[in-house]
Amino acid sequence: MFCFVLVMVLMGCCCSSKIYKVGESKGWTAKHGTYYDWAKRKEFQVGDSLMFQYDGNVNDVTQVSSRLEYQFCNSLSPKAVYNTGHDVVTLTEPGYHFFITSNNSQCVTGQKLVVLVVHDHPIPPPPPPRKIFPFGKDYKVGDSNEWRVPEESDFYSKWSEEKQFHVGDNLLFYYNDQVDDVLEINSNLEFKSCETTSPVAVHNAGQDLIRLTTPGVRYFITSKIGHCEAGLKLRVEVRPLSKSVPKKMQLSPFDRFINWLHESFRPHPHH
Repeated sequence: MFCFVLVMVLMGCCCSSKIYKVGESKGWTAKHGTYYDWAKRKEFQVGDSLMFQYDGNVNDVTQVSSRLEYQFCNSLSPKAVYNTGHDVVTLTEPGYHFFITSNNSQCVTGQKLVVLVVHDHPIPPPPPPRKIFPFGKDYKVGDSNEWRVPEESDFYSKWSEEKQFHVGDNLLFYYNDQVDDVLEINSNLEFKSCETTSPVAVHNAGQDLIRLTTPGVRYFITSKIGHCEAGLKLRVEVRPLSKSVPKKMQLSPFDRFINWLHESFRPHPHH
C-alpha cells in the first residue's frame, strides 16, 4: 500500500512536465523561421524538456548565455554543448534559453531556437512584479496579428487606442526575430520619423515582455528598413495606478434621526 501511494505521489509530481520534440517531424536542422514558428505556439514551464534529434556528424546543440551570442551565432563560450544526435535538455529555471548549432553556416540560415520559460503556475508564488502591481494585465501586441508589418498602416494605432494601459501592465511582443525587432525610443519626433539611432532599449528575442512601470507615453518601433514607415510602430499612453477611494456612506433620513437621538440623549460625564 505504501509503495502504491509513493508511486502515485511521484506520478503526480512529474505528470505536469512535458517533453517537446524540437521542430516536430522536421527535427533540428537548418530551416529559416521554422523554430520561431514552432516555439511561439507553446508555453514552456520549469521542468519541461526539449528533445533535439539531428545528424550528429553534421550538427550539435550549443546552449549560449546571451541574446547577442544567439543573434550572431557565436558559439565560442557555450553554456553547454550536446552532440549525441538525440539530446534531451531539461529547462530547470525561468527566463530565456538560447540554443544554436556550432555549425555557423547552418546557424545563420535559421538553425537556432529561443524559448521563454515560465514558472509552473500552480506551485510557486507569483513573481515580485505581480506583488508590486497586483492588478497588472498582459497585452499581446497586435493580438493575432502579433508584431509584424500590418496591412493597414494605422493598425497598431487603432489597437492601442482601444485599450487603457496602466502602470503594472505588460506588453508581450511576439515576432520573427529573423525579420523584425523591438526598439523603444524617447520622443514623438523619433516615433514619427522612425529614427533608430538613439534607442532607450533594444529587444530582439522574438518573444519580449516589457513592463510598464511608470506613467507617461511609451514609443516602440522596429529598426528594419521600411517596416516602421509601413506602420510597424506602437504608441501607448500609460496611466497611473487607479486608486479606489471609498465613497462617503450616504445615510437615510431614518438613520440620521437615530444618530441624532443617540447623540442628544447620550449621558455625558460630570466634571
